[in-house]
Amino acid sequence: MPQGSKFELLARSGYVARGIVFLLVAGLALLSGVAGGKADTKSAVSELLQQPFGRIWVGLIGLGLLGFVAWRLAQSLADSDGHGRDKKAIAIRLALLGSAVTYIFLAFFALNQAFSGIRGSEGGGEKGVAQWVMSQPFGPYIAMAIGFGLIVGGVVTSAKGLTRKFERYLHLPDTKGILGMVCVYGLVARGFVFAITGVLFAYAGFTVDAEQAGGMSDALLSLRQLPFGAAIYIVVAAGLAAFGIYNLVEARYRIVRGPSVSDVKHSLSEKRI
Repeated sequence: MPQGSKFELLARSGYVARGIVFLLVAGLALLSGVAGGKADTKSAVSELLQQPFGRIWVGLIGLGLLGFVAWRLAQSLADSDGHGRDKKAIAIRLALLGSAVTYIFLAFFALNQAFSGIRGSEGGGEKGVAQWVMSQPFGPYIAMAIGFGLIVGGVVTSAKGLTRKFERYLHLPDTKGILGMVCVYGLVARGFVFAITGVLFAYAGFTVDAEQAGGMSDALLSLRQLPFGAAIYIVVAAGLAAFGIYNLVEARYRIVRGPSVSDVKHSLSEKRI
C-alpha cells in the first residue's frame, strides 16, 4: 500500500473512532436523565468496555484515535489542509494542535482500559485540569484565558456549520441533502457545548474555584437549569449524535492529503508553530 494511502487510512479510521465516541456520548446524554451517569468521552469509553467484546472495541477505538492524532498533527504542523501562514491560519492550526493533544490523552485512556479491563474512574477530567492550572502562578487568569479560548472555539465550530465552510473539505455528493443538514446540526451543537464548557472554565477562574469548572457532561447538565431546559437538553444531545454522524461522513468523504517530506521540512524551517 502506498505511503499516502496508509496515512489516509489512519486519518479515516480516526474519524470513525471519534464518530463512534460521540455517538456513545449522545446515547449516554439521552439516557442519563433516566439512568443517571455522566455524558462525556471517558464515560463513553468506559461504558463500551462493559459490552460484549468491550476490550476489543475499546482497543480499536484507542488505535483509531491515535490515527486521528496523526492527522491532526499533519493538519497543524505540516498544514495538510493548506491554511497558510497568516494570523488566522496560525490560529486555526494551533487549535488543531490543541485537538491533537486532547485526543492523544483520550486514545491512551482507551488503550489503558482495553489492556487493563478495569473501568476508569470518573474523577479528574476538566476539574482536575482546572485544579492544576489554578495551582500555577497567575492560575486563575490562565483558567479564564482557557475558558475564553473554548468559547471562541465553540463559536468558530458553530459558524463552520452555519456557513457550511466544512463543505470545502468534503467530496459530499449532495451538500444540500440530508447528510449536509446533519453535518450543520452536529457542528452547531458541538460548538454550543464547547462554548458552555468555556463559560464554566472562565467562571472557575473568575471565582478562583476549580470546582466550578466542568466538561461536556457539566455543560449539558447546565442546560437543564434553563427555561425549557429539558427540551434544549434533548436537542443538544441529539446534536452531539449528529456530530458523531458528521465524523463518519468525514471518514468517507473527507479530502485527506498526507504530508510530504517537503511539507514537513518547510514547516520545521518556519519555526512559527
